[in-house]
Parts: sequence; C-alpha cells; structure tokens
Amino acid sequence: MVPADIHDFFAASAGVSGALIGLLFVAISVVGERLARAEGGTQIHRVRAYAALVAFTNTLAVSLFALIPGELIGGASISVSLVGLVFVLAALLSLLRVRPRRWATARDARFLVGLAVVFVLQFIAGLDVNAHPGDAGSVKTIAILVVVCFLLGIGQAWELIGGPSIGITHEVVALVRGDELAAGEAKAARAREPAEAAEEAEATRPEDAPPA
Repeated sequence: MVPADIHDFFAASAGVSGALIGLLFVAISVVGERLARAEGGTQIHRVRAYAALVAFTNTLAVSLFALIPGELIGGASISVSLVGLVFVLAALLSLLRVRPRRWATARDARFLVGLAVVFVLQFIAGLDVNAHPGDAGSVKTIAILVVVCFLLGIGQAWELIGGPSIGITHEVVALVRGDELAAGEAKAARAREPAEAAEEAEATRPEDAPPA
C-alpha cells in the first residue's frame, strides 16, 4: 500500500508525466523528417525518441496505479519494468545493427545500460512490494526510480531535439588544445621575427651600401 506521505508525490508525478509525454509528441513532430528514416545515424534519434517515451510512460503508469486504492503499485512496477527491459534489449540490438558513429553509439549504449539498471531495480522493488505489502521502503524506492526516469527521459528528449551539450571532458580537451595552438603560433611568430627583420633591413638598405 502506498504510504500517505508520498501519495501526493505520485499524484504530481502523474500530471508531470502526462505533460512531458505531450511535449515529447510535439518534439517528435518537429524532427519527424529525421525520424522517418530508419538507417544510419538517424536510428539513434529514433532510439532516443523511444527511450524518452518509455521512460515517461513508465512514470505515468506507476504513478497512476499508485493512486488506485489497493496493492497495485507492485504489479505495475513489475509489468512496466519488463516492458522497459525488452525495449532496452531491442534498442541495443538496433544500434549494433546499423553501426553509426562510434562515439554516438557508445554514449547511447551507456544510457540504455543505465536505463536497464533502473528497470531492474524497479522490478526488484515491485517484487518486494508484492511480497511485503506493508513495507513502505520499497514503495519509496519506486518513487525515487520514478524521479530517475524523469531525468533520463528529459535528457534523451534534449538530445532528440539537438539541444546544445557542454561536457566537462570536451571543454577541458578543447581548452588544452587551444592553449597548445596558441603556444605553437607564438613560437612560429618568434621564429619568423629574425627573417622578417633581415628582409626589412635589406629593403631599406641604400643601393650603394655594402650588404650586411
């Protein structure tokens, strides 16, 4: 049974899930032309769209069943987590099949593995709720996983619409390479100075003056 102190959380979660799913449909319609093609790098966008939809649908289903009186949250958590695991497996096979750019594939594969971990934990928590209906700890674990699904889904939706990404690793590497480039240009400029000075002196030397 859902404890009274987190009942309002699931009520709010259901509303937020519905709103995010609606916004996701809008985002998919905006990038629908890319999603219509199934091969190459566009398959990554399709996976991201499905991943966001699965994450938000997971939160919506769990939250709605949590609001229904009775012991339904455990069964709902088990069911949606199994659906999510099937999706993760299909998505990983899809990425391996089309073999897009390696970096994009590795990044999305890491996300899918993380999503699978969330679904496994949700499955275990659902089993525990069914086995111990009075255990509020497992219900709170499911609530935390709902929040994690929100964050993961929002992240994939942001990637889907092509939002800017600023990674600490990328920025550090860019900074180091920028410093190296500036140092190389300064060294090259210093190496050119004697030659340029000699050319200038030669150009300003009177015609009857002996060469230096």
